[in-house]
Amino acid sequence: MSGKDSLTRRADGTLWYRETLHEKEGLASEYRVSQVLFDSTTQHQRLIVVDTDRVGRLVALDGATQVTMGDEFVYHEMMAHVPLLAHGAAEDVLIIGGGDGGLAEEVLKHENVKRLVMVEIDASVIDFARTHLAALNRGAFDDPRLELVISDGKDYAARASAAFDVILVDSTDPVGPGEVLFTRPFYGDCKRLLKPHGILVTQNGVPFLQPAELASTIGNFAQLFADASCYLAVVPTYVGGFMALGWGSDDPANRGVPLAVLDGRFAAAGLETRYYTPAVHQAAFALPAFIEKIVEGAKRAVRGS
Repeated sequence: MSGKDSLTRRADGTLWYRETLHEKEGLASEYRVSQVLFDSTTQHQRLIVVDTDRVGRLVALDGATQVTMGDEFVYHEMMAHVPLLAHGAAEDVLIIGGGDGGLAEEVLKHENVKRLVMVEIDASVIDFARTHLAALNRGAFDDPRLELVISDGKDYAARASAAFDVILVDSTDPVGPGEVLFTRPFYGDCKRLLKPHGILVTQNGVPFLQPAELASTIGNFAQLFADASCYLAVVPTYVGGFMALGWGSDDPANRGVPLAVLDGRFAAAGLETRYYTPAVHQAAFALPAFIEKIVEGAKRAVRGS
């Protein structure tokens, strides 16, 4: 279900957006809509944006919620600040996806970042974000440190030669255009682009509802990186509890930075956050048993034990 099929008007006259990502598992969620701002098919996907009563402006691709203004800060802060502050000296950053500009806006808050390359497959998403999500990206597209590339992220990773300290894969779920961004060849190309101390972070869905997605990524990471795991955040509109962010690095120390060091880096960066704190950073790597089982099971499958 996608596009206008995701928007239904009830008998009482109210308009509702239906989120259908987990429909095959028997789960859907709905948001009451106050205004439809955009509803169109781009070259790659169906894109809609609506204003809702509870979570504010909501963006959906092919019936799957991508971002809401009400809770975007959770996802974007955790995807940006955890790897950047764990690294401690990141100057060159690559974002694959992230066309709404919210992640770029968080990354560019770090003054030590000298160059941010952002690769987005759909130019119309950028145009849309400039118009309808200006409150989210806050001028990030005009920052001179940002280099915007309109290309398939898979193709960019395969042909690029520049080295990055941190790579962030802010992709859709593994269907349609985003499917290739969950494969071992793509992750292998990302590793090739990382500097020795580098970190790769990926969007890996909600393990309670999408365990296979996380297991697949961890299995691929375990074949590529010395340290493969994930960390967690709770984003209310991503239904199903904890959201997993995949973590790959050849430097295990990146995942175990002492709290005092994180406190110092956070203070020096001068960040103002609504979700991220150094303590939350550390705690995010403490996995509930059912998620740890997914992660460790994927690693054992790679080791053949």
